[in-house]
Amino acid sequence: MSDTLESTVGSDLLLARWKETAGKLVQLAVEFPADRYDFSPAPEVRTFAGQARHVAFWNQYLAATLRGESPDGSANELSPAEFADKPRIVQALRDSFAAVADAVAGSVDAAGDVISYIGHNSEHYGQMVIYYRLNGLVPPASR
Repeated sequence: MSDTLESTVGSDLLLARWKETAGKLVQLAVEFPADRYDFSPAPEVRTFAGQARHVAFWNQYLAATLRGESPDGSANELSPAEFADKPRIVQALRDSFAAVADAVAGSVDAAGDVISYIGHNSEHYGQMVIYYRLNGLVPPASR
């Protein structure tokens, strides 16, 4: 296989996995009831909304990094004041996943970073599934 073909296949596979993870997380955010977005399983644990804002923040960070920028990661979450309701949070989550996909399209140079973030997002997916279960809801992938 030529280097170009291997790069294309690798990039396509990387993007497919990124989009698969994005789809699962966005679906969770879309289907979770708006009136439960402030649910937290314990006082010291992020709310459902906080989980989604955290994922969106780090996706935005990754996209900026892949574009050659030097983003500030100190906030660790999108602003709760700016992203206070379900529609804004869901849109930020969608936009953040799309920004990474756009930044990585056609390249495997960032594969290590993107794979690491797929892992990070998958960990938060698992946490958010628990929020579903604790609220008596069946997560989309389990239906």
